[in-house]
Amino acid sequence: MSNIHSPPPTIPPPQNNTANPPPSDNPKDPHETRLSRGRKITQILNVKLPCQEDTDTTWDIAISNTNDTNTIASIKPHNSPHHDPVSSSSPQTLHGNKGLLLPSLCHPHIHLDKCFLLSAPQYADLAIQSGDFAEALSLTSSAKARFTAPDIRRRGGWLVEESIAAGVTCMRAFVEVDPTVRFQCLEAGLWLRERYRDACDIQICVFAQEAVFSGEGEGAAEGRKLMEEAVRRDGVDVIGSTPYVEADEGRMRANVDWAVETAIRYGKHLDLHLDYHLDGGKEPLVYYVIEALKEMGWMEKAGRKTIVLGHCSRLTLFTSDQWYDLKDRIGDLPISFVGLPTSDLFMMGRPSEPKEGSERVRGTLQIPQLIEEYRLQGTFGVNNVGNAFTPHGNCDPLSLASMCVGVYQAGTKRDAEVLYECISTRAKAAIGCGNRNALKAEEGDEADFVLLNTNTHQGGRPKGTLQEMIYGPPRERSIIRRGHFVHVP
Repeated sequence: MSNIHSPPPTIPPPQNNTANPPPSDNPKDPHETRLSRGRKITQILNVKLPCQEDTDTTWDIAISNTNDTNTIASIKPHNSPHHDPVSSSSPQTLHGNKGLLLPSLCHPHIHLDKCFLLSAPQYADLAIQSGDFAEALSLTSSAKARFTAPDIRRRGGWLVEESIAAGVTCMRAFVEVDPTVRFQCLEAGLWLRERYRDACDIQICVFAQEAVFSGEGEGAAEGRKLMEEAVRRDGVDVIGSTPYVEADEGRMRANVDWAVETAIRYGKHLDLHLDYHLDGGKEPLVYYVIEALKEMGWMEKAGRKTIVLGHCSRLTLFTSDQWYDLKDRIGDLPISFVGLPTSDLFMMGRPSEPKEGSERVRGTLQIPQLIEEYRLQGTFGVNNVGNAFTPHGNCDPLSLASMCVGVYQAGTKRDAEVLYECISTRAKAAIGCGNRNALKAEEGDEADFVLLNTNTHQGGRPKGTLQEMIYGPPRERSIIRRGHFVHVP
C-alpha cells in the first residue's frame, strides 16, 4: 500500500496563470469562464487502472494527439524497459503517483435550465411547502415565467462548472421549449455548449415538459410547433418528451407517436420520461413505446441514434417474469433505462393521510439488477438539483454512485464496478457518446480521464481501490479532456 504521506498527483499548470474571472453573461465571449484548458498531456505515469487496482502493478499511459484525435496510444507497466526518464520530466507528462485513473464521468440526464432555482434570490418566494410533484410542477412553471437569458446562463454555468470540476466531460442537458419560455432555455443551452466546448460535450435535448396534446385552446398545438422548430436548430442533438403529463392514455400515446416520428424525421436521439408513478393498476406505457418504435421502423430509419427511457418508476413493481418479457419485447432496439434515484427518493411513495407517514415505498429503478440479472442497458443520473423536484444533492456523479451503494444495497467489488460504469462508460453509451460499457482501458480509447488521488484522503487515510472510492469519494481529482488538462481553480 502507498505511503500515506505520498504527494498528490503532479498537475501541470494551466496555460494562463492569471486570476480567473467569474462567469460572464456576455455571449460575444463564450470562453470567459473560471475553467481553462491546460497543457497538452502526452503521457500519464505511474497510475493504477480499474479492474486491477488491487495489485502492486502501476501503469504508464501514452496519449496520441494526431489528426484532431486524442486517444490512448499504449498502456505499459511503469518502470518497464520502455520508460524514458528524460521524457518523464516533460511539462506534457502527468505524474499520477499511484492515483487511480478512470474514464471520465457523464451526466446521462440533467436539467440545465431549472437547476438551482432554490439558490437564486429572485425565486425566493417560490418555496417548497408540500414537496409533492404537483407543487413542483406549479413552482417551476411560475419560475419559468420569470426566466431571463442572463439568469439561465448564470445558473446553468454553475451546474456545468461544478460538473466539470467533479470529472464530467459529457452530459445530456435538457432545455425546455414551450409557449412560456419559447426558445430562451434552448438559446442559453446552446450558449453554454459553446462556452464550455473545450472542457465538456454538452448534448442539447429540446424537451417538452408540458403537455403537447392536452389542455385548452391552442397551447398544445403551439407547443408542438415550437418543439419542431427547436429540433431543427443547429446544435440540437436530442428530442425529449414527457408523455405522463398528458390528460389521458390516448393523448399519452399520441405524445409518444409524435416524439418517435419527430426523432426519426430529423435524425435525433430520443429521450422519453415515462411511467413516473407507482400505480400497479395502470398498464405501463413502455409497452406502447416499444410497439411504436418497431412500427415506425426505428432500426431501419434512425441509424445509430439511441433511445433513453427515464424514471420508469412503475416498472419497479415488475416481477422477474415481466422483466424477462420486457427484455424479449425490446429485442435489438437501442434502449437504455435511466434511473434517477435522488428525485425518486424525494418524490415517490408519499403516504396518504390515514397512513400517517408509516408507509413510504420509493420507486427507483434497480439499475444494477437490470444490468446484471436481466441484461438490459441501464444507467443512472442526477436529473435535477436545487429545485422543487430535487432540492438536495449536487452535480457530482461519484457522490451519486456512493449514495446508490445504500439505495441499491450494492456493496461488493463487482457492484462498485457497475456503479462506476453507470456514471461513466454506460452513461456515455446510453446517450450515444460512447460505444462500450467496460471500464478496462484499451488502446484507442478517448483520452478523457479523471485521476483520483489514492494517497491522502481526509487526514491522510489512504484509499487505493475503486470500491473504496465509491464508498467515500475523494475530493481531490485531476481532469483530462481530449488529452489536455482541465484547470479547475
